[in-house]
Amino acid sequence: MPLGELYDPNRGYLVNDTLIVEAEVIVRRVVDYWSYDSKKETGYVGLKNQGATCYMNSLLQTLFHIPYFRKAVYHMPTTENDMPSGSIPLALQSLFYKLQYSDSSVATKELTKSFGWDTYDSFMQHDVQELNRVLSEKLEDKMKGTVVEGTIQQLFEGHHMNYIECINVDYKSTRKESFYDLQLDVKGCRDVYASFDKYVEVERLEGDNKYHAEQYGLQDAKKGVLFIDFPPVLQLQLKRFEYDFMRDTMVKINDRYEFPLQLDLDRENGKYLSPDADRSVRNLYTLHSVLVHSGGVHGGHYYAFIRPTLSDQWYKFDDERVTKEDLKRALEEQYGGEEELPQTNPGFNNTPFKFTKYSNAYMLVYIRESDKDKIICNVDEQDIAEHLRERLKKEQEEKEHKKKEKAEAHLYTVIKVARDDDLLEQIGKDIYFDLVDHDKVRSFRIQKQIPFNLFKEEVAKEFGVPVQFQRFWLWAKRQNHTYRPNRPLTHLEETQTVGQLREVSNKVHNAELKLFLEVERGPDLRPIAPPEKTKEDILLFFKLYDPEKEELRYVGRLFVKSTGKPMEYLPKLNEMAGYAPDEEIDLYEEIKFEPSVMCEPIEKRCTFRASQLEDGDIICFQKSTPIEGVGKFRYPEVPSFLDYVHNRQVVHFRSLEKPKEDDFCLEMSKLYTYDDVVERVAQQLGLDDPSKIRLTSHNCYSQQPKPQPIKYRGVDHLSDMLIHYNQTSDVLYYEVLDIPLPELQCLKTLKVAFHHATKDEVSVHTIRLPKQSTVGDVINDLKTKVELSQPDAELRLLEVFYHKIYKIFPLNEKIENINDQYWTLRAEEIPEEEKNLGPHDRLIHVYHFTKETAQNQMQIQNFGEPFFLVIHEGETLQEIKVRIQRKLQVPDEEFAKWKFAFLSLGRPEYLQDTDIVSSRFQRRDVYGAWEQYLGLEHSDSAPKRAYAANQNRHTYEKPVKIYN
Repeated sequence: MPLGELYDPNRGYLVNDTLIVEAEVIVRRVVDYWSYDSKKETGYVGLKNQGATCYMNSLLQTLFHIPYFRKAVYHMPTTENDMPSGSIPLALQSLFYKLQYSDSSVATKELTKSFGWDTYDSFMQHDVQELNRVLSEKLEDKMKGTVVEGTIQQLFEGHHMNYIECINVDYKSTRKESFYDLQLDVKGCRDVYASFDKYVEVERLEGDNKYHAEQYGLQDAKKGVLFIDFPPVLQLQLKRFEYDFMRDTMVKINDRYEFPLQLDLDRENGKYLSPDADRSVRNLYTLHSVLVHSGGVHGGHYYAFIRPTLSDQWYKFDDERVTKEDLKRALEEQYGGEEELPQTNPGFNNTPFKFTKYSNAYMLVYIRESDKDKIICNVDEQDIAEHLRERLKKEQEEKEHKKKEKAEAHLYTVIKVARDDDLLEQIGKDIYFDLVDHDKVRSFRIQKQIPFNLFKEEVAKEFGVPVQFQRFWLWAKRQNHTYRPNRPLTHLEETQTVGQLREVSNKVHNAELKLFLEVERGPDLRPIAPPEKTKEDILLFFKLYDPEKEELRYVGRLFVKSTGKPMEYLPKLNEMAGYAPDEEIDLYEEIKFEPSVMCEPIEKRCTFRASQLEDGDIICFQKSTPIEGVGKFRYPEVPSFLDYVHNRQVVHFRSLEKPKEDDFCLEMSKLYTYDDVVERVAQQLGLDDPSKIRLTSHNCYSQQPKPQPIKYRGVDHLSDMLIHYNQTSDVLYYEVLDIPLPELQCLKTLKVAFHHATKDEVSVHTIRLPKQSTVGDVINDLKTKVELSQPDAELRLLEVFYHKIYKIFPLNEKIENINDQYWTLRAEEIPEEEKNLGPHDRLIHVYHFTKETAQNQMQIQNFGEPFFLVIHEGETLQEIKVRIQRKLQVPDEEFAKWKFAFLSLGRPEYLQDTDIVSSRFQRRDVYGAWEQYLGLEHSDSAPKRAYAANQNRHTYEKPVKIYN
């Protein structure tokens, strides 16, 4: 409140220099969101939000709570071999079953996967009406040929009749159409009845807008819509989102809009019904669901108020949370409009504070009273296929088992045991660096209070190694992020409990209790007692590399003396490798692999201690490669091979023309240059010239190609091509060009639409010229590609944007400055009459337009192809119209309906046939000539813009698609 108002003695706030402030305190029971149990409190469960799927959740809950629909979904044929993620019927059956019988909120991931959606789709809000229609069409299609064929039509399909009736002659045209939902205007309507009144409002076709009746010619007529029948379940989409032509954007209509609990569509003697309607059917409906959008046009939240059994009790379904609500909350508070804060001093004349309510209904579902018992029917387990019940009960048991495991997790620990067998199996196949992937070794879930010695008995049963022959090593994560066996457990540690040992393990940086089981074997391969380990003994692990096969494998481990030298152990290593005892071999220590590989040669004459080798270290060895033999192999030595392994990347290549489908995969090095990559792709495609391949990076968020291709040698390495912000992709797109990319990058590519002078046709041509070329060069190139009316015809290049001509390009303008990404480049022949303009002739712009009304304001909308026209001094509109009709070849009957206006800055001044048109266009070459033009007003027969097709869609949304 402004202080001036507070201190104003006439306002009465201050009396005797005293201000009295009153506060009203309301005490409400706080519901703890986290401990709230929807099933316990309401008997229903919610749906989890995958990211931005609340719009879908509200629709699915509404459909689920139409029992007849749910029963039909259950009766769709599915088999036990189907997978929910690949079958929409099975995924929907599974979802509905869980909503009916689960005790907690249900995930929708299986259903969205069955739609063919990826993560990006789950974070994209869509229009609910569009999703409803697409899903209904998909289910209707999948129900064909089954016992539930026709269910969608039976529930949701109604019919109306479009009619045009002549007033002065006996002629009437009618067309019957079906609908699954009705779009009702909110703007300018106080309630649902006002919207229906507007829906059936009669339009007069008279004056310039007369109707052409077949045998009667142009006639005054009335045009309208009446309903033949309404469906048992009536879905009303409220047009809360509209396109604002003034602001060129979508806006949300938050006006107050009322809807009744009981809807009578037979009111006033059936004013909404056609004469053909069946009057014996009582069209009295009761409200079942109110779907609500809270927020603005660029986002918000969706939820639904539903009364599942049409009783007095309403429920709010808000994603995972379901709550009981009263009638006022479900109806009146969702009308929208403005809300007024209660006045603190009603006796004083202070202006109440009002604010717009951004939460309001956008979809209503009504059920016809006479069909109520049929639609709100019983649905029980007998309606559900046995294989589905078995599958979901099994899922529930697994879920309960996991829940129990999670609850008891603090009583258990997991011990992962790696052995020589795991190293043999994994190294060179699953892994190359370090020794083992612990996620792929045998794990034991053991109670923490069990003594470790008892655990050893479990190991003996599992691996057949007697307890007395087992020796366990603790793993340690080193500072260089490698993972190696660190030391054997002591006798004292083995007498402790598993839980105590886990604590010891955590001291050496292990997240879990991970152990290496050392098993020594005799000549007959039976386990024997492990040797005593002294401080001088070092346990080393050995990998063997074969450069010819490019193969690295584990060959075993050895205890060596720290004071010993590697050359003393060469015969043993040759034996492990299967080489001759005197084979020359080179040794390397595998030190680390992140962020880059470090693998250093070992001096064979230095002691192990001098080489700083310790327990758990890894030595890679290979046959010594003579200098002359180095060139024979791609990776002749261990370090170069490990570098390759570290940097290799499997890349999924997709054709730019089919961006959703993998074409082929190639294994490459992240260090490959652009030339290396395209060479491999060319080999795969069987192309002789790799330079004709152009690559485009992948957008990880949209799962689409990036708008701009990668420039030739514009990045250093393959790794740079695969990075999108902070994410790394494994997808690249390719296209095969008709000229080499380095040459193409020196050229400017323009797409030019050529309008033929005498034929009603447009051809689009790709022009490629050096960047320093001019518009004159473009025209000369174009002349070789198009059919001209005469060999010496002159061409011009225009810039056209939103159906207006903004520029005629000078012939000497450089093409590198022309951007055809947003507007159209149009080429056309220059008419002869324009070449010989007299001193008083004018070259004017002529555009097509219609008038649209938005936000109670008239807006001009241009459409079609604009063109130039020469007008002569003193020429009347009547004379100009003859030339325009001849140029555009419009039939007399159609042309008679056209209106002509002079427009300046969007304001039309309508012209009469006798008006002198040249007097309106006083100046030639006026700046902004495109805003001063002769306008041709008539209806636009071309397809409407996307927003007109569905006014409820937000501008940021892409269309809903269900792919499977």
